[in-house]
Amino acid sequence: MATKTFDLLLRGGTVVNHEGQGVRDVGVRGGRIAEIGSLANAEADEVIDCTGLHVLPGVIDSQVHFREPGNEHKEDLESGSRAAVLGGVTGVFEMPNTNPLTTTQDAIEDKLSRAKRMWCDHAFYAGATHDNYKDLEELEMLPGVCGVKIFMGASTGNLLVPDDDGVRNVLSHGRRRVAIHSEDEEMLRKEAHLARDGDWTSHPEARSAAAALRCTERLLKLARETGRRIHVLHISTAEEVPLLQQHKDIATCEVTPQHLTLEGPEVYERLKGLAQMNPPVRDAHHRAGLWQGICQGVFDVIGSDHAPHTLEEKAKSYPASPSGMPGVQTLVPVMLTHVAEKRLSLSRFVDLVCHGPNRIFQMAGKGRLAAGYDADFTVVDLNREETITHDWSATKSGWTPFDGFKAKGWPVGTIIRGRCVMWQGDLIGEAGGIPIRFQETL
Repeated sequence: MATKTFDLLLRGGTVVNHEGQGVRDVGVRGGRIAEIGSLANAEADEVIDCTGLHVLPGVIDSQVHFREPGNEHKEDLESGSRAAVLGGVTGVFEMPNTNPLTTTQDAIEDKLSRAKRMWCDHAFYAGATHDNYKDLEELEMLPGVCGVKIFMGASTGNLLVPDDDGVRNVLSHGRRRVAIHSEDEEMLRKEAHLARDGDWTSHPEARSAAAALRCTERLLKLARETGRRIHVLHISTAEEVPLLQQHKDIATCEVTPQHLTLEGPEVYERLKGLAQMNPPVRDAHHRAGLWQGICQGVFDVIGSDHAPHTLEEKAKSYPASPSGMPGVQTLVPVMLTHVAEKRLSLSRFVDLVCHGPNRIFQMAGKGRLAAGYDADFTVVDLNREETITHDWSATKSGWTPFDGFKAKGWPVGTIIRGRCVMWQGDLIGEAGGIPIRFQETL
């Protein structure tokens, strides 16, 4: 019998995939997974010993803000993607609220040209406006586009479609799943006076749970009316969970590590502006409700909502301080710590950051550790204990809301299309990310 040969062989790791968990070898040819199983007699150009480690499908962070073009927040596609691979993330979906806005074909093509400097594979959202809704059917089909994004409540940047007629127009043009920032703009404006100068604990009052719930109720009615699939981003309230549970046929939803881990008012008292994001981190009642959504299978994905600002910007007094926090590099260790503490299983974590993005965004060849798929792997040490620090952060913002967080479970390797780009905290080679493909636009 001829000796099996591969370009890359991952040997002796505990593979987590459709068959469950078990010690298996993984052989890679031509950037794709060629075989999984006992490959003791195989040969390869490169062999990586994964004994004692877990080999997961490549983690996808389906919500990041790297801020380029414009770079007004001193982050860019290169630095943001560098942080991603150092954190075990193999692919990202970047949001459109950049300067200029990612709302035209020229802007999308320009961003793709800039993305050649990215370390991880990538896709971009087309931003919806009152003026471009008739173009969205074409924009959502462009290579490298993961879908359309609507801001129903104002956040960082100038994208906003707050009214029912505007949202209805967007949902009526195109067929791919639409992602939405769901906070009711009318209520946000009425409640803005509740923001107390210098008091970040008032942020969840100025952007209330009621504003999030009301907007999601409106959104679900519009999705039903137009027959359009939607994806509701960064759910922050306990009350939205049972509502979304009733509409799983048409609505998928996301939760962030921040909303699952941090808790007000303590986090605002401790971190002040560093704890500020939209929608806000809320109190114990809402955090418990989000974990109930995890346990009941209501949430489809975890995204980091990575949105960096400099420490100088964050030092401004509330409410002048900007909302947003880095998160792409900490997603894996923070959530693996929840796995270690028995809040969710490792297989559920994989479902939320690998299988879920594959399923709801219909990525072509990514999101599963299976023969024929891209050889994307996140290799982790579940027993490794590390403390997350500002100094570990590779983003240009240079900080993390999880500074001092004692993590159990750590990303030790990031492999993208059969190429190891990070091992034991060191970057390898040069940036070589490419656009992610989608089944609906092949």
